[in-house]
Amino acid sequence: MKVKQVYESDGLRTFVVVMDKEDEAFGQLTAFAAEHRVSAAGLTAVGAARAVTLGYFDPEISDYRSNEFTEQFEVLSLVGDIALKDDQPAVHAHITLGRSDNSTIGGHLQSLTVWPTLEVVVTETPIRLAKKIDPETGLALVDLSD
Repeated sequence: MKVKQVYESDGLRTFVVVMDKEDEAFGQLTAFAAEHRVSAAGLTAVGAARAVTLGYFDPEISDYRSNEFTEQFEVLSLVGDIALKDDQPAVHAHITLGRSDNSTIGGHLQSLTVWPTLEVVVTETPIRLAKKIDPETGLALVDLSD
């Protein structure tokens, strides 16, 4: 993974994060956020992957169900945010993936093995974002009350 800060003004930064072959993107993004003390940001990405685990929230079990896919994908769209959960950066991202037949799949990103690259733009927001457990769902959701 390579990181370059490409902008800074009034304490807000923009980074470009380029993942390498075989990087596990979710873990790398979390490590990047911790290393660079990113506590509130939006992120977007494009690239390609050879394996992914996608989840979807099932309200009947109040948890995510996961599906693993091992094939070559185009990352058509990856959008998400970084916010603090228990004072540590937490990445929340959704992804749309293109298959060789031009069909798509998508969901909540749980893991992604990059092949050959993933290009991520991380843009800090002007306010600190923190997640709080929602008692109804058990999910850590961004809390704007502070």
